[in-house]
Amino acid sequence: MSLSPNPHLLSVAPMMDWTDRHFRYLVRQVSRGVLLYTEMVTDRAVLHGNRPQLLGFDPLEHPVALQLGGCDPALLAQAARVGEEWGYDEVNLNLGCPSERVQGGGFGACLMKEPDLVAECLAAMREAVGVPVTAKHRLGVDELEDYGYLARWVEKLAGVGVEVFIVHARKAWLKGLSPKENREVPELRYGWVYRLKQDFPHLRFVLNGGVRTLDEAAAHLAHVDGVMLGRAVYDDPFVLEHADARFYGLEHRPARLEVARAMIRYTEAQVKQGVPLWAVARHLLNLFKNQRRGKLWRRLLSERANRAGATPQVLWEALEQVAAPELEAAAG
Repeated sequence: MSLSPNPHLLSVAPMMDWTDRHFRYLVRQVSRGVLLYTEMVTDRAVLHGNRPQLLGFDPLEHPVALQLGGCDPALLAQAARVGEEWGYDEVNLNLGCPSERVQGGGFGACLMKEPDLVAECLAAMREAVGVPVTAKHRLGVDELEDYGYLARWVEKLAGVGVEVFIVHARKAWLKGLSPKENREVPELRYGWVYRLKQDFPHLRFVLNGGVRTLDEAAAHLAHVDGVMLGRAVYDDPFVLEHADARFYGLEHRPARLEVARAMIRYTEAQVKQGVPLWAVARHLLNLFKNQRRGKLWRRLLSERANRAGATPQVLWEALEQVAAPELEAAAG
């Protein structure tokens, strides 16, 4: 078996309430090459919900993957087919979320205790679509913290044709920790992900968890096929500033002011379509993180962009204040 060219070299993790289409559009302004993921969408929501709202995305977002949540092979297959019809480049199954709400639905991290069912789900999804079907999971769950179990898990899923495994390098606790706490505890075990690549060289492994910089990503890429960044990108999208040149050989070199202008124009178009201003503006709060007047930008947006009746003009006014030092330098 030989894998196709690697689109998973660098990716941005699916994050509930964060990686919606507006944030993905922002990230795409900063990096043309990085693979993007949606928030997790349940199979039932895909089949019975508002599909334009749940699944719609801008063509500029490609490559973009749809992450599904569910535990019924037939429903997941149908939802995967819908995702393919909507143009997604990949369909991913969430096997790592430990939240009680997700557990209540019988999917997410709790499925790591049911490898036979997971294999059945993934087999059904693969049969339903022509795009890649991938799995995102933990090292283990609760008392199942054993490399042997993890290796058998990978072997089981590979047996139904899964070739790409996105591994959050810590186990999940289903009780006693909040999802936020479970992002920090227990400790990360990057070595286990490295070992999976050594033991299954014909498969592709993407390491996720705790990666904050491109230098860290590059170090991990000496051992695995790809690296997925998460909250570091939301905290400052420009953590990806040099990703295109460094990892994709692209000459794209974004500038914060250019990205800000592009996003304000995008916001204007979205507002005209009935999207609330704050739905987009909230993702722009960290656009000038650690930059001169960055705190001013964040304060102005926080105070003005979520007011009733606010228009994108408040973004232009905030940008004018943030850009003032550059304009003054140009005038001089």
